[in-house]
Amino acid sequence: MAGSWQVKAQAGGMLMALLGWVSSCVTTFVPLWKNLNLELNELEVWTMGLWQVCIAREEGVVECQAHGSFLALPPELRISRLLMCLSNGLGLLGCLLAALGLEGWRPCQDKPGLKRRLLRAGGAALGTAGMATLAPVSWVAYNTVLDFWDDTVPDIVPRWEFGEATFLGWFAGAFLATSGMLLACSARATRTATPPAPTCRQPPAVRGPAGDHHPHPKTADLVI
Repeated sequence: MAGSWQVKAQAGGMLMALLGWVSSCVTTFVPLWKNLNLELNELEVWTMGLWQVCIAREEGVVECQAHGSFLALPPELRISRLLMCLSNGLGLLGCLLAALGLEGWRPCQDKPGLKRRLLRAGGAALGTAGMATLAPVSWVAYNTVLDFWDDTVPDIVPRWEFGEATFLGWFAGAFLATSGMLLACSARATRTATPPAPTCRQPPAVRGPAGDHHPHPKTADLVI
């Protein structure tokens, strides 16, 4: 039987994996990566995501427009799209593989070696998904900081700032990476104390002077 720490680590890892995967999917599609407040018109708030730009007005009306051609996007947005989609796919795959390798689940219960391999594969997929989430979010945040403190841009020009999706993406990447580490570390070999079954041995035969085989004396006595 697996130790209690393994069961707790796997339960905590799966919970963090699900939270991280859902948060990563939300981060991918919400247009809240950047915020822009116009000083000339404070009633409008501009937000930008990987797929569209939205304008929120004071009346509660939100208008969104999709980005133009994919090739016309800045490199950070193009690569971020690919990495975030990769992260979502790897996160889902990691959750499915790790679920099959959990202790106490019926699938593959009679194959502990296969369950350990599935758990390690799921942990590796989740860890890779975490890195694929942290990289684009951090890259966009870095470029946002550079543009905000750019001295060549006049002060009257509005600057983009961090959006809510940036912080959500950091939490999602941390959850995915941590869950992958927990699940992979919990997939250790379990030792059982079951003694080996005794083997049946035949008594050796006695070779006579002429090379004939005679049964063991004790065996012969039993036959008589």
